Amino acid sequence: ALDGAHTLFLVSAHESPHRVREHITAVDAAVAVGVERIVYVSFQSAAPDATFTFARDHWHTEAHIRTADVRHTFLRDNWYLAGLPAMTGADGVLRGPGGEGRVAAVAHEDIADAAAAVLLDESAAHDGRGYDLTGPEAFTLAEAAEELSRVTGRSIRYVPETVEEAYASRAGYGAEEWEVSGWVTSYEAIAAGELATVSDAVPTLTGHPAKSFAAFLAENPDSYRHLLPGV
Repeated sequence: ALDGAHTLFLVSAHESPHRVREHITAVDAAVAVGVERIVYVSFQSAAPDATFTFARDHWHTEAHIRTADVRHTFLRDNWYLAGLPAMTGADGVLRGPGGEGRVAAVAHEDIADAAAAVLLDESAAHDGRGYDLTGPEAFTLAEAAEELSRVTGRSIRYVPETVEEAYASRAGYGAEEWEVSGWVTSYEAIAAGELATVSDAVPTLTGHPAKSFAAFLAENPDSYRHLLPGV
């Protein structure tokens, strides 16, 4: 599939216990057929000891790409704006152990525009660089609930769970332990302040401002349709 390609845009695989191995396989296959450049979609605050367990996968993938004989750029996304209404239940409650931490969530469209800008620039300007892709502001989950209340016309609440309560409230989904751990630790990363840093990478790379949560909701009413009264 990669034979003859110059650049590989590697979007991280779906979460799984074997995701790092899948990424390494893709990177090695690309290098083996002569791909010269990899642009990888990573995660903000990726680190071997990141609170968010899935962010550790991204760090290990980045580390492998760095050892490969290939030009590379890392696009480190924050939480997705679309995830905030999606994770709010039909009961109007957004719950998780995020405490009063802030999240600089970003729109998928802004990630796509930033990726396009990097991919279309054939110079070495982005080689070896990592860009944190964030929205224009960092807000609490309680503030996200307030914005959802405004657009839906009903009361949307944020309920800050303890870690124990978070695992208990998600036990009924039938998901494996590693997956539930990823869900819960994503909120814990917010509480720890690991997703609060706002970057100017989106406007710098794309030439337009990063999209706010309010603007995202205005443009994507389907994202919160399940929260509308009477639905």
